[in-house]
Amino acid sequence: MKKYVKIITIMVMTTVAMPLVAQNSNPLLQEWKTPYQTPPFSQIKNEHYAPAVKEAIKEAEKNIEKIIDQKEAPTFENTIEALQLASRKLDRISSVLFNLNECNTDSEMQRIVMELTPKLTRFSNSVNMNPKLFERVEKVYAQRDRLNLTTEQRTLLEDTYKGFVRNGVGLTGNDRKTYAKNSERLSELSQQMNQNVLADNNDYILHITKAADLSGLPENVIAAARAEAQERNMEGWVFTLAYPSFGPFLTYADNRNLREQIWKAYNSRGNRGNKNDNNAIIREMTDLRMQQAQLLGYRTYCEYVLTNRMCQTPVQLDAFFKSLMDAALPFAKKDLEEVSAFAQSLGAELPLQRWDFSYYSEKLKKQKYDFDAELLRPYFQLEKVRQGIFDLYGRLYGLTFSEAKNIDVYHPDVKVYEVRDGQRFMGILYLDMHPRASKRSGAWMTEFREQSNMNGQQVRPLIHVVCNFSKPVGGKPALLSFDEVETFMHEFGHAMHGMLTDCTYPSLSGTSVKRDFVELPSQVMENWCYESQFLNTFARHYETGDTVPGEYIQKIKAAEKYLAGWLCVRQLSLGLVDKAFHSITQPIEGPVEEFERQHMVELLPKVEGANTSTAFTHIFAGGYASGYYGYKWAEVLDADVFSKFKQNGIFDKKTAQSFRKEILSKGGTEHPSILFRNFMGRDPNNNALMIRCGFTQETLSSIPE
Repeated sequence: MKKYVKIITIMVMTTVAMPLVAQNSNPLLQEWKTPYQTPPFSQIKNEHYAPAVKEAIKEAEKNIEKIIDQKEAPTFENTIEALQLASRKLDRISSVLFNLNECNTDSEMQRIVMELTPKLTRFSNSVNMNPKLFERVEKVYAQRDRLNLTTEQRTLLEDTYKGFVRNGVGLTGNDRKTYAKNSERLSELSQQMNQNVLADNNDYILHITKAADLSGLPENVIAAARAEAQERNMEGWVFTLAYPSFGPFLTYADNRNLREQIWKAYNSRGNRGNKNDNNAIIREMTDLRMQQAQLLGYRTYCEYVLTNRMCQTPVQLDAFFKSLMDAALPFAKKDLEEVSAFAQSLGAELPLQRWDFSYYSEKLKKQKYDFDAELLRPYFQLEKVRQGIFDLYGRLYGLTFSEAKNIDVYHPDVKVYEVRDGQRFMGILYLDMHPRASKRSGAWMTEFREQSNMNGQQVRPLIHVVCNFSKPVGGKPALLSFDEVETFMHEFGHAMHGMLTDCTYPSLSGTSVKRDFVELPSQVMENWCYESQFLNTFARHYETGDTVPGEYIQKIKAAEKYLAGWLCVRQLSLGLVDKAFHSITQPIEGPVEEFERQHMVELLPKVEGANTSTAFTHIFAGGYASGYYGYKWAEVLDADVFSKFKQNGIFDKKTAQSFRKEILSKGGTEHPSILFRNFMGRDPNNNALMIRCGFTQETLSSIPE
C-alpha cells in the first residue's frame, strides 16, 4: 500500500517515570553540531525522549506566554509569525521520536509513545483552546484586508485563525472539557491501533518444510523465504505478512490451501479477538470523532473534514464517487467475468475466492500479453532504479544526489544523500528500503525537518522515505518488482515535493497542502514507469548489463489497463468505507466487520473474519480519516497533469520547471485549485483518467462476453 504520512507535532508538557537525564548530556536538547544539523541518531537513546520533551515544553510554554503577555498590540509579526517559532525545539524532538516509532521501534519506544501521546495532546489543547492567545490572533485576522500581506502571509493568517476555531477555541464549559478529553483519547487510540497492527503482522508466519508446497513460486521468492527461515534459525522456508513475502505468495503459489491461510492471516489483522484486536478501538474512535465534529457544529466528522479540502462537501464527494464508480464498475464486473472464465478453463471451481483472484488474474495476464512480470525483476536492481530516479530528477529539475556517508543513521539499512540544485544545497534525503520487524508495513515519506525561510534564516529540509522492498538474497542484489518500482517513484514524488519547496513558513512548506491534493506530486511520477524513454535510461539486467528488451516494455504498456476497472472499484470501495465510518450520527454497534461489509462494493464472496478496516491505519492512525478518497481525487489530477508532459515530451524541461514553479515550490501557500490552474491553464477534468484507464464505451463493448 502506498502511503504518505506526515508527522504532526503535538506539543505537550509531561513527566514520565524514566531515568533522569541531565539536560547538558541529553543529545535531543543540545545544539546538533552535525552536518546540516542532522539528528545524531547514534547518540539518542530511549531514555532521552521523556526528559527532552518535558524541557522542550517548558520552553514552548514560555514562548506562548510571551506572545500573550506582550504589551504591544497584536500584529502579524508578533503574533502569527511568533507562533510559527514557539515550539521549534519540541518540533525537532517530536519528529525524531514519532518517525522512528514508525520505522525502527521497540517495545520500550512504543511504551514511551503511548505514555507521552495523550499528554502531548493535552498541552496542544491548552494552546489551541487558549482564549487569550486566540484573542490576539482574532484581532490580527480582523485587520487582514488592511495589512498588505503577501499571498503566503494571508494563507498563514487564515490557516492560523481557522486552526484555532477548528480545534475548539470557541467551546465553553462542559463542551470544552469534553472536546479536550476526547482529543487526548483519540491520540492514544491512534497509536495503540498502529502498535496492534504491527504486532499482528509480526505474530504470524507461514512455515513450509516441504519443497512441493513451493510449487509455482519464482526462484527469488523461494530464496527470500529460505533466507527468512535461516534468520530465524528454522528449517525450510518462512513467509511473513511483509508485502515482498505475502504478495508474491498469493500471486504465484499453486498450493491453494496455503494461499487461503496466508490471505486470511493478512486480512484478519486487528480482527483476531486477541490482545491486538482493533474492533473496540475503531468503534470508540469513530464515536469520538463524531462527537468532536458535533461539538463544533457539524453533523458528521466527514462534513467537518471536508471544509478544509479541495472537495468541500459530502454532496460533492458523493458526486465524485458516483461518477467514477459508474464508469469503473462495468469494467470491474467484466474483469471478474474474464478471470473467472479463465480460471474455470483451468479446472477452478466458481465462484472464485479472494485468495484465488491474484493467482488466476496473473496467469491470465501472462496468457493475454505473453508476459511474466517476474521476467522484469532482474532488470530492476534497487541501486540502478534509485540512480534512474536520481537521473530523472536531474534531467527535469537539475538536481544532483551525492551519498553522504558522514551523516548519522538510525539503522544500517538507511542510506543518506545530499541534494543540490547546481551549487545550491536543497536538503538531505534518507532512504530506508527494506522490511524488518521494527518497521510497520507500507511505504511513506516524512520529514525530520521542514523547509522554512524566516527572519533571513534559510532552513533546508531533512526528507525521509521509508519502504518495504524485496531484500538482497542468495548473493544477488535487491531486485524489485515493477510494482515496487512504481512505489519508489510514488514516494520519491512526495520527497521532491518536500525538497523543492521554497516557502517562508514551515507550516506551509512542502507537503503541507490539502490532503486531497498531496498525492498529485507523487502519483504523477508513476506515469514515467510506463514510458520506454525513461525505462531505457536505467533498466539493466543485473548480471549481463543488457537493457530491458523493447518487447518487455511494449508488454508493460499493453498491460497498463489490465484490471483497471477492478483496481479502481477496490480503491473507491475503501474510500466509501472511510466515508461511511465518518458519516455516522450515532455510535456504531456490533462488529466492525459487518459495518464494513455494508458499505464496501465487493464482487467476490464474503469471508468470515476478514476485515480490512481493523488494519486500515491510513484512516485510523495515518491522517486520512474521511480523506482516503484523496488517492482517486488526485489520480484525476495526475492523469491531467501528465497529459501535458506527454504533449510536450516527458523530459521537457520547460514543462518540468513550470510544474516546479507552480506546484512543487509553492507548498500550501495558495489554495490547490489556484496552483493547478496556474500550471494547467484551466480547471481539472477526468478525461485523461478515463482514457488512461480505458473507461470508454468502445473499450467496454470490445471485451468478450
